[in-house]
Amino acid sequence: MAGWMWFRCFLGPHLQRVHRSQEESRPEGRAGRRGWTYQPKSLEKHTDSILGWASALWSLSYYSSPLLLCYLYRKGYICSSKLVPVSQYVGSVMVCLLGVAFLRGWGRWRNSEYQQFISILEETRKNHTPSNKKKLACYDFDFSHWPADFSWEEVSNPKLLSKAGVSLLKPEPKLRGAADSVLNSLRTLPCHIVSFLIAHSFGRRILYPGSVYLLQRAMRPMLQQGQARLIEECEGQRNKLVACDGNEIDTMFVDRRREEGLHGQTLVICCEGNAGFYEVGCMNTPLEGGYSVLGWNHPGFAGSTGVPFPQNEANAMDVVIQFAVHKLGFQLSDIMVYAWSIGGFTASWAVMSYPEIQALVLDASFDDLLPLALKVMPDSWRPLVTHTVRQYMNLNSAEQLCKYQGPVLLIRRTKDEIITTTGPEDIMSNRGNNLLLKLLQFRYPKVMTDDGVRAIRAWLAASNHVEEAAVYSSYEVDDDWCVSVLQSYKTERDVFFPWSVGEDMTPEGRRQLALFLARKYMRNFDSTHCTPLPYSEFAAPWGL
Repeated sequence: MAGWMWFRCFLGPHLQRVHRSQEESRPEGRAGRRGWTYQPKSLEKHTDSILGWASALWSLSYYSSPLLLCYLYRKGYICSSKLVPVSQYVGSVMVCLLGVAFLRGWGRWRNSEYQQFISILEETRKNHTPSNKKKLACYDFDFSHWPADFSWEEVSNPKLLSKAGVSLLKPEPKLRGAADSVLNSLRTLPCHIVSFLIAHSFGRRILYPGSVYLLQRAMRPMLQQGQARLIEECEGQRNKLVACDGNEIDTMFVDRRREEGLHGQTLVICCEGNAGFYEVGCMNTPLEGGYSVLGWNHPGFAGSTGVPFPQNEANAMDVVIQFAVHKLGFQLSDIMVYAWSIGGFTASWAVMSYPEIQALVLDASFDDLLPLALKVMPDSWRPLVTHTVRQYMNLNSAEQLCKYQGPVLLIRRTKDEIITTTGPEDIMSNRGNNLLLKLLQFRYPKVMTDDGVRAIRAWLAASNHVEEAAVYSSYEVDDDWCVSVLQSYKTERDVFFPWSVGEDMTPEGRRQLALFLARKYMRNFDSTHCTPLPYSEFAAPWGL
């Protein structure tokens, strides 16, 4: 029995923190605290530190392997006479590390707190009941060992999906003749190969730096602190979801339905940025407003597995929505999606695929990845960058957004330095402007004539609230008249977008209506890209 317990401790996960809920009594000496950091014994502490450094060095070697291999080749180290002793050294190091792991298991076995944890984990794996899940939720440990709480297969038929997963909008292929198509494929084959290598090596990591292990390791204390706050102060519930592609998605749910307030019955699903994690991300904004909130980490981020390519992102978003509906008990009409930065892609996919969703809020989001990718690459790389983005990283948020019929609010950062194509001082190069224009041009094409677009561009060029108000008043916009026109059109026709409102309107009327719609669909926030959005700037989108 003791041997089996030691073996489980040897293979067990790294324990980081012990949480305690409000109704549980605190152990002696820890009164007044909701949780505490797990304190390993000396042997476990030192051996775990050695294995941690070994893991960090391995990750560093992995990311620098192309340069390292080139250096070793030029120095003549890649030959049989050199590789044999190197392999012997590597084998010796591996044996030593295995011995260190055995000693760590021994140290864990001698710690009663770890033994209690590993017993609860094994019991939950065998019998995943709510009571066992509640006991396991009192521990923060390596999420790869956490039992799955919900799987996409529980509510969906795998036969109805393609092999890749849920459906995405694909760029329209160029029509060519059969012979021409074959010749063109052969001619562009080198470009396809290079694009694949770029996308699956440094390209994906540049686009989603949060998926890099070294960054996650550097942020680990901050992430653990944020997760402890969500669980111990907000009574959050951590869950593991299995998407249709097999990726495991780390989620955090804070339930406010039983609390008094206006927003607790509404669930806000949060989609983070390319280096954002729910532990320290945009979840805090709707939480401050009393909403029920569901946060999740991108594939490859922290506790989630996989890689954050568009298909995997959409698959993850799909299982999060399925979990919210079938396990948490929310109706789609009670769900609002809130996204920051690159999270606008998965958010726009969600509302496109689930049009019954109540509303969408996009903060510091862009319309399309390609202009931003071209900004940071040499002009000579333009064809290669275009092909790589369209083939492997086609984050076409505006195209997806135009498929949604519900209320939308766009929040533009007036000092945004990330999604501008020139610089933060040029507010007209902010790609949020293009997102607004594309949405309005689709929904109100008769209003968005040249006059209407010029009026909106003048309003978008304003860098502060005073300038905005000056532009708005210069066009003498009558808000009451605009509302009555739109309300009358909706009452008489009750049709889906695009609307033909403004077809028989004067140019002055179109300009007024265009400016009115722009101010309802977009709000400015005087800040940079990464500043957390205060709740005072967060609002439910406007609707008639």
